[in-house]
Amino acid sequence: MTEMPRKPVPEPGPETKPYWDGLAEGRLLLQRCAGCGRIRHYPRPLCDACHSFEADWVPASGEARVHGWTVAHHPYHPAFRAELPYTLVTADLPEGVRLVAQLRDAGPEALRLGAVLRIGIEDNGEGQALPVLRLAGG
Repeated sequence: MTEMPRKPVPEPGPETKPYWDGLAEGRLLLQRCAGCGRIRHYPRPLCDACHSFEADWVPASGEARVHGWTVAHHPYHPAFRAELPYTLVTADLPEGVRLVAQLRDAGPEALRLGAVLRIGIEDNGEGQALPVLRLAGG
């Protein structure tokens, strides 16, 4: 019998550890520049607005709106084959950044541009907490 490959998991670095720790605690945290106050996501060491290396972390509101989506029919990694097809949504957060995450509890036919989403946190089956998106009121 062939062993199923494991899903790839991120290796947190100094600038991303608070993000992954927040997800493990059930919270989506966003990086905020200490120099200019700009929110940035994905976490990174340098603010692209003012070039400051200083940042703190703020909780996301938990809401988002559909910016776009795609349905994956082919796995980018063999460990995701059993989940096919799945829907990846690009969502606009009110904090001014975007998040890409899997859609849960609905199919792509239910999505509309601008539809309200709720952000959740789920374990990916490999012990890694990741954000997921659900239609609000669904």
